[in-house]
Amino acid sequence: MNSVEIAVLPVGGLGTRFLPATKSVAKELLPVVDRPLLQYAVDEARAAGIRQFVLVTARGKASLADYFDVPGELIRVLEERGKSAELEILRATQLDPGAVITTRQQQPLGLGHAVWCARHVVGRRPFAVLLPDELLWNPSRPCLVQMVEAWRTTGGNMVAVMEVPLEHVNRYGIVDPGRAVGLLTEVRGLVEKPAVDQAPSRLAVVGRYILQPEVMDVLAQGRRGAGGEVQLTDAMAELIGRQPFHALRFLGERFDCGDKAGHVIANVALALERPDIGPAVRAWLAQRLGVPG
Repeated sequence: MNSVEIAVLPVGGLGTRFLPATKSVAKELLPVVDRPLLQYAVDEARAAGIRQFVLVTARGKASLADYFDVPGELIRVLEERGKSAELEILRATQLDPGAVITTRQQQPLGLGHAVWCARHVVGRRPFAVLLPDELLWNPSRPCLVQMVEAWRTTGGNMVAVMEVPLEHVNRYGIVDPGRAVGLLTEVRGLVEKPAVDQAPSRLAVVGRYILQPEVMDVLAQGRRGAGGEVQLTDAMAELIGRQPFHALRFLGERFDCGDKAGHVIANVALALERPDIGPAVRAWLAQRLGVPG
């Protein structure tokens, strides 16, 4: 197959870093400027040709599926008041009927387990995985668009990577790199959160994947890895040598919105790009920091 049409979004996390906000709001619905993190991930996937979305949720996170409902009463009020701009915002984010399917991860057993929970919907198709709290920003060529374009040539499995400081490699899945051609690097191995002195490179996997369905067969074995969890990185590593496997260097900016500082930085960075609010934000920052605007 030369297309990827289904994406898995693991969204069952508790969001404890954002308490107390996440007592009642799913972390994936926290906004960056005026758009939830989940919407950024879905928009990126749609730009890459994804038409079906599997939300792997957990108890208490029904609001994620509700977000994609048609807000009939709100639409009626906006129509009555002639709010055409606001109506267009809603229409642009509305998915086709049946495009969103939810399934539950009943136990927090890791990212690999969350992906495996989508196996019956994915079937035997290649699929994408997007982690919404990783905001990968390139509005002209979103990350998954870059990946799908490259994957049509390579096939197999692919991860998006960026170089991280050596002292941060123990926070990520790290690629053991092989031959590199342009932005593509052959993957010889994957190591989940290696010690700094044992990392094979500084190429970190940054929350975007295109995977073959055989990874579900590996995940079904339920083997535990780092942290006692079922690690997606470990399952992917078993496919190396059996299927083509590449890493693509993402051209763009990455914001770690699972971290409070990263989330605030993403809000400031994207606000500065907006013509409607950018000048006001820039002026306030200049005044606050005592630098020329």
